[in-house]
Order: sequence, then structure tokens, then C-alpha cells
Amino acid sequence: MTFREGDDPPQSPSTRPQSLMFSFLGVYVLGRDVAVYSGSVIDVFARLGVTEEAVRSTLTRMAKRGLLARHRQGRRTYVGLTSHAEDVLEDGRRRVWETGAVNRDWDGAWTLVGFSLPDSLRSTRHDLRSRLIWAGFGHLQSGMWIAPGTKDVSAVVAELGLRDHVTVLAARAAEPTETADLVSRAFDTEQIAARYHAFLERWDTTGPQLGLPDDLARQLLLHTDWLQLVRQDPHLPAEHLPPDWPAIRAEQVFRTLARAYERPARELAATILDELPLQP
Repeated sequence: MTFREGDDPPQSPSTRPQSLMFSFLGVYVLGRDVAVYSGSVIDVFARLGVTEEAVRSTLTRMAKRGLLARHRQGRRTYVGLTSHAEDVLEDGRRRVWETGAVNRDWDGAWTLVGFSLPDSLRSTRHDLRSRLIWAGFGHLQSGMWIAPGTKDVSAVVAELGLRDHVTVLAARAAEPTETADLVSRAFDTEQIAARYHAFLERWDTTGPQLGLPDDLARQLLLHTDWLQLVRQDPHLPAEHLPPDWPAIRAEQVFRTLARAYERPARELAATILDELPLQP
């Protein structure tokens, strides 16, 4: 799938301004002790077809959620990361560059989470399920969720006030249960594969990607697409997935393009971004 210069960037869930903002902050702000002028952020996002109104609204919402801190210098407002935002972005960085998309190091261990919540806690039950899915868990059967490897869900349980309602166990499959059956029952591997195929259709091309104006725009959209993918991927053991699992090729494409975009994107960003050094 190719797009001509001047075409509008194709829409997908990952092109939401907030998703793009997380990628921008992770690439250009995380670990640098700087704040960036909001007007220069608007200039960067204009390259992706995001309006000034959408950028300002996104920055405001993220500040209200405790993810951004505002800093004033003269008449200009700069935005920097809070410690909460740094934790969120660092988690994303690890998933992209360290954990990767293919789980070749699984040791056979599973984390099991069991719970039974009354209807009076229906909203909390929904929140718990959402958090478990985000953490890589699949729904095995009524009240039981599983994830490959060792997962620490203590913070989620404590935050939701569910210590007395949730049981967490470390386990291994035993006869007559087969690991392959656990994977097929708890996880929709076809849907996971479809997301990787969509990524490849979008990015595994021989010409300029997506008709975007420059490598800065392409870099941010690429990182956003990839981060959304790996955050939705439960990181299932490779030995229980098809040999042609699309995540393998998709990760190769991501890393190749990320390297290609890195230098020209940073050079361009340096001409656009107005940064304010923060005191340690």
C-alpha cells in the first residue's frame, strides 16, 4: 500500500494525537531534562496533519492527568515530563527496544490471576480486565486469566483495592493440559497476527512510506504504530506460534526503518524544537 506526496496520512487508531504525543515525548524528551515549547510541538505535529487545536487539547488533557508539567519563560509555555510520564514512557521504551516482539526466552512459567467480583464492583471488574489485557493476560476460563512468564500485578491489584478479591499464582502446565491448548484457548492469535500483517502492509514497501513530508513525520508515525502493536501483544512463546509468525518480519522492518529515519529526523527536529533546559 503506497500513498502519493500530498495525500492525507491514512487513519488508524495509532494516529490519534495522544498516541503520537507519547511517541514524540519518548523520542525527543525522555531522559533529556528538557521542556519543549508548545508552539514548536504544534509545528512538528502539523507535519502529520494534526491541527493546532488537537495538539493543544492533547497537551491540556495530559497535563490534567499528571503526565506533563508546564513551565513558563516569558510569554512562552513549555511542557516537560512528570515522574509519572517518565515511568510510562520508560515502559514503552523497554517494550520497543528490549522486550521485542518475539518471545524466544520463555521458560515454561505462567502467571495466573483468579478473581470473582460481585456486581457491585462491576466497574472495578472492567478496569481489572482492561489492565490485565494491557499487561499481556488472556482470558482462559471464567474468573481465570493467564500470561506467559512472570508478571507482577501487585500494583494493579493494590491500586484497584482488590487485595481480598484476587489470587495470583505462578504455575506450569501439567498433564493433561498442553501449553499449545492454553495459547489457543486464552489468546486470539489470528487477531494478533492480523495486526502485524496490517503493520507490514503499511510499512514494508519499497518506496517512500505513506506520502508524509519528511523522515521526522515518518519516524513518529512508525514509532507510534509499533508501540501500539507491542503493547497489544501478549508476547506468546515463539515455539507455540506458527514458524511464519508475522511479528518476526514486522520487527525487522521496524528496526530497519527506525535506523534509517533516526539521523535525518533528529536533524530536522533540532531546527524546529525550542527547548528549555530544566534544573536537576
